[in-house]
Amino acid sequence: MRKKQRKLVVTFHTTADAMDMEQVCRQRQVEGRLIPVPTAISAGCGLAWCAGTDSRELLEQVMRDHGIRRHQIQECMV
Repeated sequence: MRKKQRKLVVTFHTTADAMDMEQVCRQRQVEGRLIPVPTAISAGCGLAWCAGTDSRELLEQVMRDHGIRRHQIQECMV
């Protein structure tokens, strides 16, 4: 079992936005991965993007550049 670490978690209203985030981040080689939304967070579609806490600005820029709508961004233990 992996040790939990503080991570940045981006939640989305729709699965389409979550999938778009994954595709764009893979194309741009941005760190992170799709995960089920942690139980400590409530979100609409059930998927979240998980990345290092130092990547907030980059992720926000990626979402702005590609019109990806997020629900919320927060740090939590994942």
